[in-house]
Amino acid sequence: MSLIHEAIPDSEICQRATQLVTEISPTFLCHHCIRSFLFGNLLGQRDGLKYDRELLYLSAVMHDLGLTERFDGEQRFEVDGADAARAFVLEHGLPESKAEVVWDAIALHTSIGIASRKQPETALVHLGAGADVLGMRIFDIPPETVEQVIEAYPRLDFNRAMTELLASQVKRKPQAAALTWLAEVGHSCVHGFISPNWNEMLARNTFTE
Repeated sequence: MSLIHEAIPDSEICQRATQLVTEISPTFLCHHCIRSFLFGNLLGQRDGLKYDRELLYLSAVMHDLGLTERFDGEQRFEVDGADAARAFVLEHGLPESKAEVVWDAIALHTSIGIASRKQPETALVHLGAGADVLGMRIFDIPPETVEQVIEAYPRLDFNRAMTELLASQVKRKPQAAALTWLAEVGHSCVHGFISPNWNEMLARNTFTE
């Protein structure tokens, strides 16, 4: 077994989480979630952080549950996914305190400037996903290690597939994209997308001035 695969926790709850994500996610998304853990774990080791590797894995591998058909609700996908993952870990015996860490890590994983100030597990899900999607701090990981991660979990045309998946979120629930980074996806990738701007939202309030 390679060092990449050995890094993945093999507890029963982690195995069940992997099984869930594998069953309900397109392969490109499943690979992204595992790469996010691997990159986050590598950055955590590099930075000398103390963290719960099992919690980091659970949070990273399930961080995009809200983008799957089973868990895609009416909230921001980060919150839908956080709710689903929290319910999963509680059902499988984790205490409330650990379930809250998982919820934070997933709900905040796209929150630049916020997630990095939270618990190490939350920060590392953010950093791992950011490394995989945007290349954030990817140069802090040895190039040969990055190659090993991608060889084990190929990207599978990730940029196109992820963009299409995010655009489908914006099309289906534009109200959840308002004033979030998904509005940028909408403006860039969804023909006819309209999101209220700051002045328009202020104009709708009931106060007279």
